[in-house]
Amino acid sequence: MKMSKLAVLFAAACTCAAAHAETTYTLKVAHFLPANSNAQRNIIEPWCQQLGEESAGRIKCQFYPSMQLGGTPAKLADMARNGVADIVWTAPAYSAGKFPRIEAMELPFMLPPGARASNPIIWQYYEQFARDDFKGYKVLSVHGDGGMDIHTRGKGVATLEDLKNLKLRASSRTAARLVEALGATPVSMPPAQMTESISKGVVDGALASWEVVPPTKLDEVTDHHSAIPAGQPAFSYTVLAMLMNERTFNSLPEDLRAIIERNSGPALNERFAIAWDKALDEARTRTPSDQMVAIDATAYGVMRQAAAPVADDWASAATEKGLDGKALLEGARSLSSNAR
Repeated sequence: MKMSKLAVLFAAACTCAAAHAETTYTLKVAHFLPANSNAQRNIIEPWCQQLGEESAGRIKCQFYPSMQLGGTPAKLADMARNGVADIVWTAPAYSAGKFPRIEAMELPFMLPPGARASNPIIWQYYEQFARDDFKGYKVLSVHGDGGMDIHTRGKGVATLEDLKNLKLRASSRTAARLVEALGATPVSMPPAQMTESISKGVVDGALASWEVVPPTKLDEVTDHHSAIPAGQPAFSYTVLAMLMNERTFNSLPEDLRAIIERNSGPALNERFAIAWDKALDEARTRTPSDQMVAIDATAYGVMRQAAAPVADDWASAATEKGLDGKALLEGARSLSSNAR
């Protein structure tokens, strides 16, 4: 018996839909840290596992840690945009000048320490002020490193005077401006280079998050760690982001896009926050108490005053580049102060 034309079309559509539902999509995920890093082991891998479970195995991830796809950390954002990787986890600041608005979250003494306190602020700022930085990407997460402290070798930092003549690693140009404002000399380098540079005397220490201390073995080459007064904003931050190739995301079936959507944004930021704060606490706890250098309230206030021009200079420079620097700075400050 011959099938009607309508029946043939219906059968073809069903066959196509069934094949579509059985298709597995493997996402290439690249980042700059080792495979055993907190970010991959405790956050990105469980996130991918969640996607796999909710998609009945149709979404899989293939990891490329430690820049295994080639290039440098500064190229990761471009690798996502160009499709070399489907997803990257990176610091936007590594690609200097490409994400100018989000830099406001890295300005000195802007955010409270701790990822659970700061991540919601960073996400709100991204949504209200920095979306245009990320055109061409599917943004999965924009979060922070929990706040940076000063880790040094041979000399502790408790006052502004202690910073004179020191060379400190800085993760971004915003962090470098802070280091310079405090009277030290900034040296830009990624986390992977910190330990060797300190051990060889290239730099005296680093402005870095506690989260990177154990995996980079920073604790093995430093013996002083500054501690700001409780409840006060951190020296600075590195903003981090998980970015997906927009074409890859849009090419996925609607149900798989929905799975990624509900597991991203604030949900993924919360994953980062829980694992990040745990790592921060563990790193501090394992550090001998006699290595902790308390910065008292007076010395902290002097440091904040010395760093104050950095934010205004940043706003002026942003305005010169065609952005509303004043509005971006005021927006960042408003979100931060309202969250305290």
